Amino acid sequence: MSERQQRTRFEIIRQRPGSAATTTVVEREGDEQVLTPWPDTPLADGERVRVRISVDHGAGWGPWSDPGTAEAGLIAPESWSAAFISSPGADPITREDPQGRTMRQPPRFARTFTLAGTVASARLYITAQGVVQAEVNGHRVGEEELTPGWTSYRHRLRYATFDITDQLQPGENSLGLLVGDGWWRGHLGFGGGTMDVYGSELAAAAQLEIFYQDGTAQRIKTDDQWRSDYGAIMSSGLYDGEHFDARLDTFDWARLTTRTGTPVRTQPLDATLLTSPTGPPVTTTDELTAVQIEDRGDGRWIVDFGQNHSGRIRLHTLGQRNATITLRHAEVLENDELAVAPLRDAAATDVLITGDEPLQWEPRFTIHGYRFVEVSGWTGTLTDQHIHSAVMHSDLERRGWFECSNPLVNRLHENIVWSTRSNFVDIPTDCPQRDERLGWTGDLQVFAPTASFLFDTTGFLQSWFTDLAAEQAELQWMPPWVPYFPLEPFASLPRDPSAVWGDVAALTPAVVHARTGDLDFLRRQYESATQWIRHVERAAGPDRICRRSEQLGDWLDPAADPENPFVATTDKYLVATAYFAHTAHVLAETASALGLPEDEATWSTLAAEVRDAYAREYVGADGRMRDDTQTAYALTTVFDLWPDQETRAAGAERLADLVRASNGRIATGFAGTPLVSDALTSTGHVDEAYQLLEATECPSWLYTVLAGGTTTWERWDSLRPDGSLNAASMTSFNHYAFGAVGDWLHRTVAGIAPAAPGYRSIRFAPRPGGSITSASATHHTPYGPAHISWVNVDGTLQVDIAVPSGAEGIVDLPGTDPQPIGPGAHHFAQPLLQEA
Repeated sequence: MSERQQRTRFEIIRQRPGSAATTTVVEREGDEQVLTPWPDTPLADGERVRVRISVDHGAGWGPWSDPGTAEAGLIAPESWSAAFISSPGADPITREDPQGRTMRQPPRFARTFTLAGTVASARLYITAQGVVQAEVNGHRVGEEELTPGWTSYRHRLRYATFDITDQLQPGENSLGLLVGDGWWRGHLGFGGGTMDVYGSELAAAAQLEIFYQDGTAQRIKTDDQWRSDYGAIMSSGLYDGEHFDARLDTFDWARLTTRTGTPVRTQPLDATLLTSPTGPPVTTTDELTAVQIEDRGDGRWIVDFGQNHSGRIRLHTLGQRNATITLRHAEVLENDELAVAPLRDAAATDVLITGDEPLQWEPRFTIHGYRFVEVSGWTGTLTDQHIHSAVMHSDLERRGWFECSNPLVNRLHENIVWSTRSNFVDIPTDCPQRDERLGWTGDLQVFAPTASFLFDTTGFLQSWFTDLAAEQAELQWMPPWVPYFPLEPFASLPRDPSAVWGDVAALTPAVVHARTGDLDFLRRQYESATQWIRHVERAAGPDRICRRSEQLGDWLDPAADPENPFVATTDKYLVATAYFAHTAHVLAETASALGLPEDEATWSTLAAEVRDAYAREYVGADGRMRDDTQTAYALTTVFDLWPDQETRAAGAERLADLVRASNGRIATGFAGTPLVSDALTSTGHVDEAYQLLEATECPSWLYTVLAGGTTTWERWDSLRPDGSLNAASMTSFNHYAFGAVGDWLHRTVAGIAPAAPGYRSIRFAPRPGGSITSASATHHTPYGPAHISWVNVDGTLQVDIAVPSGAEGIVDLPGTDPQPIGPGAHHFAQPLLQEA
């Protein structure tokens, strides 16, 4: 038996609700260790399973692993008998927002039930048209926020599952459902936005499956036995905040409501739309304490949490009796006051009316992006014992870490991490604070390699890509954001294929496959990717140049007019054609990975045709691009669009000249920024790449750090050197797109990257430079942790590497030929070449 051959046996312990457990053992031959097919029959609804594995590498069976556990939800539509329940009449209008939009009070629903015996297990399944939380016997169920999240509701509606076995009590129990506007009917979108995108009424559905120790079962479902009324939440919106009157709050309100409420209205639940989550829910992942609380002397307090983030405030209202406390949120201060102009039409204001009793309070159904909070209406002294900030986002598992000897670069990397956390909130958003927070496709496309190193994003992205494919199929067009609803001016633009943004359909699944080895992800999204490239091909026409379609181009190029980012210094059709060639090439590689040789040939031919057309149109014989910009050279180099080595060398030198001439100041937007550092290092211009990284003048990555940024910004100069806001109507201090340099930090500064899908083979190729004398990175690959650390000791590169079991490494140090290494710890010492 060779080193990589093995046998694996699976011990599978299965138990259906109310039935005895069964155990089977299945053996399988092969050396695959990750994403292996399920070795037994599929699970039935509600079935639970524990699995242990043992491996024989040729010397006999090893010990059993610790068990892994899984449980199936309600998979079959016929397993659902619940109905949607809603208020029997129109919800009361409680106020108008500053733009004149009416804010409605959300209803709540409740019923009581009596247990019929001793409970063995109980599962509560809930969903909503809106967002929902459940309470059992006066206590909240689970820790999820904004359930069931935002999907393309016309195509899919998620449901959540909770184990409430320990929350039930003998005899009578109460079950309540609180709902909020969420994405269903709340204010959404920029330019004034819109209300009631999916509907004007809120509704919830729940199904409680109770299994008793005697083998019997009981089902409690939403139906006409429920009651509805209104509670302490006066209004709640994701953009505008929540208004809460604690005087109307009652513990275990659900038990009271069933005696005093109004019968609900029922409507059929289309269970074919229901789907279980593939990624983690939004939760509170951290709590921040104020770093400064300033009394403004006019009844206002300004609280600084020291970190821009997504979340909401927690108040401890000791001594605040019959007070109206108002919380306003902002990312930065301007002229020592909250900078609210970048919020546009998002009020981002929470209001709490207290009663006679102290309470601990935070909103239920809103979320804000902020570092600073203004508190008004507080009596006495506000201290950090009274106010905290709950950090909220999708609870993604951290997978990657980076550190180097330059503390400013470390802070840049930390800013990238925080922008990821702030914008991976059920979907990948552009920003967490203003009247937008949309799933922009281009932002995710350029940032996906960085995000997939830092966090386990696979299940999270699977959900979003399922919606992307569904929206694309319905619209026959790749929308600029997903889930999609029309907003001006984009709704009036031609439904053209927009490069960089729409290319997410092909490029990001390839990234996921490279980082995880997940062929099924590629397979599921392949039809979407081919529809996209065919649309690009039709729009380009026979000359293969993308000049006939509307494009966003190198969005937010720092030299563009701040009020008109459509006008970048690099021709938007050059950008689009470069992406056309690159995406066709990547799609050919995808077809190869999926075992589709005819498709591979088709896309390879198309890529070659576009590459030739691009060179004729945009590349000069002397290696000068028609547009003499950092972005043009970066695209041409990284996408391998130079017609020959001579022009490539000349173009690479010209890019280095541009960087040197600008003293390292960046000159790229969304299209060029993820590529410019790679374009320099891949052509031997490491010094210039580090010059870009470590530049501190505006515009640059480290300028944002030195200007006090704790997340990455939408614009290179969102905050100008004089402290003023740049284009306040479109400036965010929490955008991850320009944080795409994180991928280069991981792969090149530290030097760790997948050399085969799923890190089955790992490339360790650090390229030291600049002032950085040491760096390290760790990534938890599907095979286990991989690590590299290096330090420059008197001109000798000392490198330590760890390769996980089941994987192999390729060491590629400066001045040496690549060499393979096996699992385990390794040390290398390599003299660094000195410049003449």
